[in-house]
Amino acid sequence: MKRVWITGYRSYELNVFKDNDPKVKIIKEVLKKSLKARLEQESDEFWVISGPQMGAERWGIEVALELKLEFPEIRTALMQPFAEFGSQWNDSNKLKLTNIAQQVDFSADVSDKPYQSPQQLRNYQQFMLTHTDEAILLYDPEFEGKTKYDYQAIKRYEEQADYSLELIDFDELQEEAEVWEERQREKGGF
Repeated sequence: MKRVWITGYRSYELNVFKDNDPKVKIIKEVLKKSLKARLEQESDEFWVISGPQMGAERWGIEVALELKLEFPEIRTALMQPFAEFGSQWNDSNKLKLTNIAQQVDFSADVSDKPYQSPQQLRNYQQFMLTHTDEAILLYDPEFEGKTKYDYQAIKRYEEQADYSLELIDFDELQEEAEVWEERQREKGGF
């Protein structure tokens, strides 16, 4: 069994405010390639485990759900750091969270209490690290955001455990955007 944690920037950190933003297509394409490379080497059960944040986490789960048609061994889990996560979000984002939670194979809260302290977030990171074999992180260390805390935790964990990290940075996204633009030109869509 293989277990991969997908996390990274929140949508607002990437200036993405609509699901049909072209940046989302590029990010999903890069995530899809990364997951497919792993799936083509793995024949056992394969878990994509992510959190509830709007952005890289939700896009990662959406990509995994799409890949289930081609790779039925994929299982998806949505782990929330604490109970009532997202309760402060607007109705549209709450609905998106509810919808994705209904589509995954497993969903649970790491802490059964609503938010009380930053320790719950550290406990969540520790849970994700100890319940996965590797991480795919949509993050560029030159452009810090909230993801820097996950990045730092993963780097510390790599030093003491057999754990690997794949960073998807802005250079890789730019390369994929150029390939996408070229495909659009060839199709006459640009």
